[in-house]
Amino acid sequence: MLMNQVTNLLKIEHPIIQAPMAGGITTSDLVAAVSNSGGLGMIGAGYMTPAQIREQISEIKQLTSMPFGINLFVPNEFNAKEEEVKSTNHLLNPIREKLNLPPTDHVELPSFHDAYEKYVEQIKIVIEEKVPICSFTFGLPSKSVVAELKQHNIMLIGTATTVKEAIEVEKSGMDIVVAQGSEAGGHRGSFMNEEQENLIGLMSLIPQVADNVNIPVIAAGGIMDGRGLMASICLGAQAVQMGTAFLTCIESGAHQVHKEAILHAFEDETVVTRSFSGKPARGLINPFILNMREYEKDLPEFPVQNSLTQDIRKASGSQNNKDYMSLWSGQSPRLSKNQSVKTLIESIISDVKSKIVKQ
Repeated sequence: MLMNQVTNLLKIEHPIIQAPMAGGITTSDLVAAVSNSGGLGMIGAGYMTPAQIREQISEIKQLTSMPFGINLFVPNEFNAKEEEVKSTNHLLNPIREKLNLPPTDHVELPSFHDAYEKYVEQIKIVIEEKVPICSFTFGLPSKSVVAELKQHNIMLIGTATTVKEAIEVEKSGMDIVVAQGSEAGGHRGSFMNEEQENLIGLMSLIPQVADNVNIPVIAAGGIMDGRGLMASICLGAQAVQMGTAFLTCIESGAHQVHKEAILHAFEDETVVTRSFSGKPARGLINPFILNMREYEKDLPEFPVQNSLTQDIRKASGSQNNKDYMSLWSGQSPRLSKNQSVKTLIESIISDVKSKIVKQ
């Protein structure tokens, strides 16, 4: 049931992909549980070192013999302007004080060269470890990287938030495109324009992308159950990618405070913000976002801002204080549940089966 081009390409039973959420959420248990339940588990490896990636791949292989994938951030040129960093630290220091952190004037900033070197190593490990599926966010890999990965029969997935980006994803040689609607939690996958006009709802985005590319489409953004899966397929997608629904699962590595916040949130409590990382991302509104709101336009770009807020996010988490954590969430938190991955996937499939029978 629901077998199609995507399930065949990815060698999975159900057209359900667990979104590759970076930052420790995609534990080996979560990834393996999704793959063992007939979906596709994905490692969110954007922030991971090559050694951490290798270790996690090895753990997952012990837990499942089913296919799983990995997601990488495509590094983009960025500038760390000294004045911007200084003025942002000035804004962040009162928050640090509240968390009993020392004020900071200097933070070791990332360099594009280091980010690119890490990315090259990550690609190397994906090939060496024979990971069958690799997806990309924040841009597209070069032609040479695409050719190298294809030489090793690795399925490639790109992320798009507009039709224009989806067309570029196809042109670059990707096998599948994820159409990410504005409802999606976490970072926007935009790479051609990161302004507000990229906030296209999934219901509008899927059919327009499906009509303009020849590669299969995966729908992402606010999908939590069988209804979302069926609606996406009706609109032209062949599978769904779900983040928030898996984030609150038992196997997820999300902080308990983060899980609880989503489980008790309403649909009007999420906003798109640059405050935490310098890149637009959707999460639950909290005092940090409110404090930084008027300065958002002047904050450094990703990954500079991400480095500047790292100590705040870490301290906030260790103090179980949700006020200054990045509580990424899609727009359907009322549909979230504290359950096992197996229960979530089984309920989606039985929901779809019962609706097909009723029709």
